[in-house]
Amino acid sequence: MSAIDAIDALGAITRRAEPAVRDGADTGRLRTTLNGEAHRIVYDQYLPGSGSGQDGLVQELRLISEVDLAHLVMLAERGIVDTGRVAVLLDTISGLRDDDFAALRGMPMPRGVYLAYEGRLVERLGERIGGVLHTGRSRNDLNATTVRLKTRGPYGELLAQVADLADILLAAADVYRDVTMPAYTHGQPAVPITYGHYLTGVAGSVLRGLEALLEAGREIDVNPLGAGAVGGTSVRIDPHRTAELLGFTGAAPNSVDAVASRDFVLRLLAACSTLGVTMARVARDLSTWTSEEFGLLRMADDLVGSSSMMPQKRNPFLLEHIQGRSSAALGSFVAASSAMSTAGFTNAIAVGTESVRHLWPGLRDTLDAVTLLRLVVAGAEPERERMEERAAGGFTTATYLAESLVMDGMPFRKAHHLVGETVLSALGRGVSLTEAGRDRPEVAALAPGDGSSWLDPADVAAAYAYGGGPGADSAEAALGRLTAELERLEDEVAARRTRWTRAADRLAATVRAMVESS
Repeated sequence: MSAIDAIDALGAITRRAEPAVRDGADTGRLRTTLNGEAHRIVYDQYLPGSGSGQDGLVQELRLISEVDLAHLVMLAERGIVDTGRVAVLLDTISGLRDDDFAALRGMPMPRGVYLAYEGRLVERLGERIGGVLHTGRSRNDLNATTVRLKTRGPYGELLAQVADLADILLAAADVYRDVTMPAYTHGQPAVPITYGHYLTGVAGSVLRGLEALLEAGREIDVNPLGAGAVGGTSVRIDPHRTAELLGFTGAAPNSVDAVASRDFVLRLLAACSTLGVTMARVARDLSTWTSEEFGLLRMADDLVGSSSMMPQKRNPFLLEHIQGRSSAALGSFVAASSAMSTAGFTNAIAVGTESVRHLWPGLRDTLDAVTLLRLVVAGAEPERERMEERAAGGFTTATYLAESLVMDGMPFRKAHHLVGETVLSALGRGVSLTEAGRDRPEVAALAPGDGSSWLDPADVAAAYAYGGGPGADSAEAALGRLTAELERLEDEVAARRTRWTRAADRLAATVRAMVESS
């Protein structure tokens, strides 16, 4: 998603017309259904057929057979197995793939999916043809390869969604760069910033999360095929050719490491966990700010829920789902690392199966949290007057006043004490900081003209142009830097996904050519 697309998407949500009433959606207070993407994430898990079952079997066979196609092409090209036999195997495997492995569904698999699948090929084609499939490899390096291929789908989707979240954050930051609000520390109004400045800060953390995910996934681009059971093979295979055919960037240089390591599982879950912490913290802020008591933000109708009993409610319940799902990867990381730490540094079920199985829910839940947060950020509109009111009522300009006294020659600690007394006086009298300051000669001397609005929170926020504050030049520089960083990371995400797609296309073309020429 480009920056322009992000702004368009934000505008489509924040400037939407009154949503049409739909059957079963009108609660009296709310007149639209839940956003479609949010509904899929929150509710579709309860629908019949949402488990894996036969779909999981087909997916595993598709991954295994993709590796088979590349391996067989390499065996033929290297002259290890003659092209005639390879072509028959390629054609047969391609047929199984085209038919979604219907011939293998429901068949007994007492020794696992791969051996049942290989046995079926031997039964159909005979030992002389079907029996050459496993030449120069083991289930160990095969499994290490297929898990990397399996990771590409959810991992690539997660990368794209995190980039889209950053896009929306930066687009919203630009749109709301002049909406003054209080920054909060310890739950209390602190200094004046803008809502756009807050979103820019979140975007910076999300972009670091994206970079961490990209770094964590580099191992899945290394081809372990050829490592055999653990010590390689004496067959003259070419792992670099299978790497090319399968879209990897290179081959594993050490056979022990290739089959023993699933470091990428831990690194990806760790990166998801770190990103999840940011998302959970943002969800907490937004949950507070959308409450009636704060009233700083208003969520779009299709991003809130009603109550089954209380007709007045507008519950921003998606924020609770974000908090829950953004924490799930941390549990997956603990479970995966615990399983992995029990195994020696070689091929092990504890590593290749028990540890890896925690990756999928960790990636899925992180993806769901990212998607929901993107929808929420795009559909949350700041209540400008309320934000400005709280910035003024919370005396957020007090620090600026103290700094102004310092710049006028007063020691900071004395200025801090004087302003504190001025705030106390304002509270006691029920007046603004500007009004209370008129009774303090040191403060009154700083006010230009009649001093009626010189401590306006918007003006003060604009003056905070140093140290990464919300001042115009500073905010502009931060947005520019983060936008350039996002473009760089998006290019890397696109390059990775394009490489995988093109490799699959090249492999399919190579297989067709080899079959047709035999």
